[in-house]
Amino acid sequence: MNDPAFAPEIDENTQTILLHASNHDLASLKPFLRIPGNASVQDPETGFTPLHAAIAACIPTSSPSSSINMNGKRELAAENENGGKEEEDKVDIEKAIEVIKELFLSGAIWNDLDSNNETPGCLAWRLGRKELYNLCVDAGVRAEMLLGLMGKYEVLDSNSESEGSPMLEEESGVKQVAIEESGETGAIAAGDGKAEVEVQKKDVNSEDYLASELRFENGKLLDEDRNGVMMAWETDIMRRSVDALLSPGNSTGKRILNIGFGMGIIDGMFRDMKPLSHHIVEAHPAVLKKLEEDGSEFGAKWEEIAPEGGKYIVHKGRWQDILPSLLESGETFDAIYFDTFGEDYSALKEFFTEFVPGLLDEGGKFGFFNGLGADRRVCYDVYTKVVEFDLAEAGLDVEWTNIPVGKLGEEGEGEWEGVRRRYWVLENYRLPVCTFLG
Repeated sequence: MNDPAFAPEIDENTQTILLHASNHDLASLKPFLRIPGNASVQDPETGFTPLHAAIAACIPTSSPSSSINMNGKRELAAENENGGKEEEDKVDIEKAIEVIKELFLSGAIWNDLDSNNETPGCLAWRLGRKELYNLCVDAGVRAEMLLGLMGKYEVLDSNSESEGSPMLEEESGVKQVAIEESGETGAIAAGDGKAEVEVQKKDVNSEDYLASELRFENGKLLDEDRNGVMMAWETDIMRRSVDALLSPGNSTGKRILNIGFGMGIIDGMFRDMKPLSHHIVEAHPAVLKKLEEDGSEFGAKWEEIAPEGGKYIVHKGRWQDILPSLLESGETFDAIYFDTFGEDYSALKEFFTEFVPGLLDEGGKFGFFNGLGADRRVCYDVYTKVVEFDLAEAGLDVEWTNIPVGKLGEEGEGEWEGVRRRYWVLENYRLPVCTFLG
C-alpha cells in the first residue's frame, strides 16, 4: 500500500540515531546516547534498534546480492557499467565493536526483537559476525546476572515481543513453553500448523500446571493447553544423561534421586541400572494417579523389590516440600537429576544452591534437562554462561557435552504435531554434568 496516509510517522531523532549507528560514527552518536532511552529506540516499520543497525551494516562483503540499510530495509547492490556489482567497502569491524559496546553501556537492550523476529545477536549470527554475536551474549549474561541479584530473572523467550521490560517468567530449568504473542492475536500451530487463532498472552507456572489436566498421547505428555511437558524425542538425551551420571558397567548399587517423573523416560533407564536406592519426586496428581494404576512399573510392587539396605519410593508432592525431610534424614545420592515443568530458572537455581550440596554424595554427579532459552540460540548461549556462574557460586563445576538433536520439524509438524509451541529449535543439546569443585 503506497497511500501516504498509511505511512508510519518519521521520527527524525530515531532515524538520525540509526544512521549514526549504521555508519559506526561513534563521535556523532555519543551526544544522543546521553539521553535515557535513545540507545534502544526502534524504527516503527522494521523494529530496528541502534544495535540492529550497527550489526546490519557489517554484512560480509562476500554477500553482494543485497545489503541492509540503517533502518532494516534490504536494498539491492548497484551494478556498475560492466553489469557487475560495485565492490563494497570493507567493514571496519573495530569501529562496529566500539559502537556496540557504547550502546550497551548506554542501556541498549540485548534481546529486543525487530519485525523479522530477530534480536541483535540473532542478526549477528546470521551474518556470520561471531565477534559481534559474542558481544550480545556477554551483554545478555550481564543483564541476567544483574536481574538474578535483584531476585528476578528475565525470560529468554524467542518470540515474546518485549520492549525491555521483564517478560514472562522463564519456564523451568527445563522446558520453556511460555506462549509467545504479546499482542492481541497471533498464529499458533494447530493440526497442519497453518491455522490462525486468537490467543492470550499466557504464562505457564507451577501452580496452574499442577491444577491442569494432562494428556498422555503418541509419545507426548501435554498439559490442557497442549504445551509439551515431556516428549519421546527427548529419549536419546535422557539415555546420554544416564550414561554420563552413572558410568555403564559401574552403576549397580548406586543411589539415585530424580525430580520430575513425567513420562518416566529417565526413571525407566535408572531402574534398569539396578540401583541400591531410587527416589522419585513427582507433584502432578495425574502422573501420580497413573503411577498407581495396575501394571505400573513404578507402583507398590516396584517399591517392594528394593535391595536390602536400599529404598525404592515415589515421593508425592513438590520437591520444595519433600527435600527438606530428605536432608534431615541424612540421605545422600550418587546421581541426582532435575527435570520439572512450569518453574522458572530461579527454581533450578534454588535446587542446586540449597539442596544439591547436602544431598549429593562427595563423588556424585548432578544433571538437569538443559532447555534454558532453547527456542533461540542467543538465549541458550546466554543461559549456558549464567548457569555456569551460578553453579560455581554453589560450589559446583559443570562439564558440557554437545549432542546432535536432529530435525524435529517446524511449528505443528513432525515431532510438534498437536503441540502448541516448540520448546526446542536448536541443532545441538548441551548436556550438563555437575560435580563438586576441587
